[in-house]
Amino acid sequence: MLLTMRAKLIFILCVAMLLTSCRNATGNIERTTDTVVDDYGRTVAVPHSPKRVVSTSPAITEIIFALGGEKLLVGRTEFCTYPPEAEKITNIGGISNLNVENIVALNPDIVISGSMIPQKSIDQLHNMGIATVCVIEKQRFDGLYENISRIGALIGLESQADSLNQCLHAEAEKYSQSDASQPKPSVYYVVGFGSMGNFTAGGQSFINDIIEMAGCENVAKDIEGWNYSIETLMERDPEYILIRREDSASFCNTYPYKRLSAVREGRVVGINSGMIDLQVPRNFDAIRYIRSRIHKD
Repeated sequence: MLLTMRAKLIFILCVAMLLTSCRNATGNIERTTDTVVDDYGRTVAVPHSPKRVVSTSPAITEIIFALGGEKLLVGRTEFCTYPPEAEKITNIGGISNLNVENIVALNPDIVISGSMIPQKSIDQLHNMGIATVCVIEKQRFDGLYENISRIGALIGLESQADSLNQCLHAEAEKYSQSDASQPKPSVYYVVGFGSMGNFTAGGQSFINDIIEMAGCENVAKDIEGWNYSIETLMERDPEYILIRREDSASFCNTYPYKRLSAVREGRVVGINSGMIDLQVPRNFDAIRYIRSRIHKD
């Protein structure tokens, strides 16, 4: 009987201590988990204030740094190389061949995943009891603000996300007001070229929105998807070619692209691919850079 009473007392004390530890300064019980619906429609229980975060996307890693949450990151993929400080974080491997074992070894509170991660890897992490939330790149530019807010909420940095979005919205508004009466040079962005086909960003893409915010007109704005015919490119002969810096020389020396007037007259603008191919705050660096090269403002 004494043993039973002692066991009950111990149980009551443990419950009391647990409730006390979960109370904040106002006496309210703090949430320890939240329930979120991710971009794939999955309902996931996540810790309210995670301390150990793994990112499987370069864009997610970059946004976490922009929010000042880099100390929470304990793992990132080999493609998460911006900012340079990201390379100091433990490398968990590739994206299409994600190393689940490496992630598990880091004992993360949450894994925030992008669109390139295979579904089987997501399911495997989920089955191991690891909270995994998918935040994917959105089709249009405004999706950047949404992703910043989503990631900020997931890692407990909501106010920082709000502040960052306010700054970005203000800059976007500045560009929209300044270009009303300005001529818009035609631009073609090279995503892929050569024997494998020609690919660019159509009008329903955030890259198209970046080009327009830079005060230019995307010659491929009338297409859906990414395929573009070489005949149409040569016929439209855009005033400027925008291309990843590392591909510029090869493009300019390849037939028939070298016949384009932009190539012949030195109007090929090489750009850091991370600024325009990822949906990140650096998109505004891309806008400023394109404007400086094309509008000289």
